[in-house]
Amino acid sequence: MREQCIFAGFGGQGMLLIGTFLAEAAMRAGKHVSWLPSYGPEMRGGTANCSVVISDKPVASPMVTAPDTVIAMNLPSMRKFEDIVKPGGLLIVNSSIVEEKCPRDDIEVVYIPANEIAAKVKNPRGANVAIFGAYVAKKLGVASKENILEAIRISLGEEKARFFEGNVRALEAGIEFTKNLDK
Repeated sequence: MREQCIFAGFGGQGMLLIGTFLAEAAMRAGKHVSWLPSYGPEMRGGTANCSVVISDKPVASPMVTAPDTVIAMNLPSMRKFEDIVKPGGLLIVNSSIVEEKCPRDDIEVVYIPANEIAAKVKNPRGANVAIFGAYVAKKLGVASKENILEAIRISLGEEKARFFEGNVRALEAGIEFTKNLDK
């Protein structure tokens, strides 16, 4: 098993954080993991992305050139990464911000209104976790929901523990929204 992901958006949208959630969950599942952040000098408001590689074998390189999955929280991120998703791969787009459609027909594209989902569960800053829920719904075999919840708890730590329940609500709402798309 090998899964290569890119999570991309503006700095401050929480893409590095959800990449951390996935990396931690995969480690808890006994997988080999690489997490590599990339952001502009502006950080908040500039572009930010991270690559996560998960494998049953040691990860030789953290570089991702043909991801299995890309999460794009904004239009610049979708445009930057949509062409490199491997054929048969998955592109998850935040349709709350991105109105443009991906022209590719050789990948699965899922449009998630992440901002609206987060607002509905009273966690307006949880759009990143709502869209991560779409990833979890589509790729549950990468790490169990239990490992993901524990990864969120660990990644938030004691300092941000008060945000755990809101993140769980956003995650579950993103999962449910995505499951309902497949019906």
